[in-house]
Amino acid sequence: MRRVPVRTACLTAVVLLTALAGTPGPATARDLPDTYVVSREPGVLPEGITVTPDGTLYVSSDGHGTLYRGRVGEPDLTPFPARGLEDRPSTLGVHTDRRGRVLSVGGASLTVHDRHGRLLATRTARGGPLGAPHLNDLVVTRDAVYVTDWANPVVHRAEIRGSTLGPLEPWLDVRSAFPRFPAQYWLLNGIVADDSGRTLLVASNGTEAVWRVDTVTEEVSRLDLGDRSFGPDGMVLHGRTLYAVLNYGAPHGVYIARLDEELRTGTVTHRLTDGPFDLPTTLARHGCRLYVVNSQLDEPPGRPPYTVSAVDDPTCGGAP
Repeated sequence: MRRVPVRTACLTAVVLLTALAGTPGPATARDLPDTYVVSREPGVLPEGITVTPDGTLYVSSDGHGTLYRGRVGEPDLTPFPARGLEDRPSTLGVHTDRRGRVLSVGGASLTVHDRHGRLLATRTARGGPLGAPHLNDLVVTRDAVYVTDWANPVVHRAEIRGSTLGPLEPWLDVRSAFPRFPAQYWLLNGIVADDSGRTLLVASNGTEAVWRVDTVTEEVSRLDLGDRSFGPDGMVLHGRTLYAVLNYGAPHGVYIARLDEELRTGTVTHRLTDGPFDLPTTLARHGCRLYVVNSQLDEPPGRPPYTVSAVDDPTCGGAP
């Protein structure tokens, strides 16, 4: 997702590895690093992040287009050998699916790689009502991949048929929900889905709102979080808890909201604005920790090292 000059990405929810009784197990939260170094090379500008259930981190680079990979128990990431990204100068959203495939977006392309970096698929988005696409973030459901467009008020969709990914096509123009708002300022950012894939939540920096989309009826409505404007960059949805990174129109940090059963209304319960953040763009959840990307996009090319900060999830142990 992006605000000028911030772009963002991407978003995901995962579970914590637990130690096996009587045998050496994964590190506990107190043994894990508080800071992860994505890269020490100039100009990387990390943007998106996902963490898999086994504790593998993937972080994207807005500055170089590279993907980086690491483990939650180790403080340093290394370049992920993803083939076919040489001509993509910027990678924003990154996510994994149930098969462990790595999906990422940047420019007009959606790519799919296996765990070893082999390129499995590339899909190219068509232009929207305002021109060339600028793909920002994505979410994977059981039957589709949905992708936001920073440059157009459009959500793109690629159908999943077994292990095959269909073409990436414009699916929904969200302007129907707010027709008087200037089209060029919608600035679509993060996107998440409920477990069924029936409901999407789409962040819009421009409207300073989160929009609820019904994937069956294509109805678009505003998520009601009270009178305060709430225009996130990256997001994570875990059950009825929405984690969102704000970096525009509010103090920078992680905001957590508890939503109703239909994901139509909610209340902000936590604001983590005093963390070690440096223009955060998005986050991932793994067990009782939140992994927040420090993009430095407000002062490109930034200054190495480029990092991810891990902070405690204040809702840990609460209702899903």
